[in-house]
Amino acid sequence: MFDEIMAKFADSPGQRAVVRLLLERGFSVNADGRVVSGGIEIPNTGLAREVGVDRRVVDATTDAILDDPELERVFRNISAIPSLMDLAPVLGLTVLTIHPNTAEVPGIVAAVTTAIADHDISIRQTISEDPEFTDEPKLYVVTDEPLPGELVTDLQTLEFVRKLELE
Repeated sequence: MFDEIMAKFADSPGQRAVVRLLLERGFSVNADGRVVSGGIEIPNTGLAREVGVDRRVVDATTDAILDDPELERVFRNISAIPSLMDLAPVLGLTVLTIHPNTAEVPGIVAAVTTAIADHDISIRQTISEDPEFTDEPKLYVVTDEPLPGELVTDLQTLEFVRKLELE
């Protein structure tokens, strides 16, 4: 899906950058062509500054989205999910990041969360990046407490784990 969306903006690197930002941040486009997060409007000048384009590129991107029924369905229905990852150090939580060899393998989330649950550790949040929307999707697991070395070793031996990070 991500490739199909980006292909529609193949002729404009600036618009591609705007689309990527909308997808990464979970911003939607309302019926008036304004970028919003929930009901809060995000100024086009701020979006443009973030991706290094002129405000008119943002306008052209939202116009193109509303002119394409497939894109409109996607971008009218996107929503952001609050993440505990940046708050973890402040709240005393642990963030585990799993970099899989391939995200196409079924059962990654189940295997990781089962291993954590088997050690009686409470999971506060999991965020699984969609392989359709990101080039190298990762699984993030936020836990109430640090992970013991034995669990980290167990997780590293899972066949789909390419890399594991703890914060």
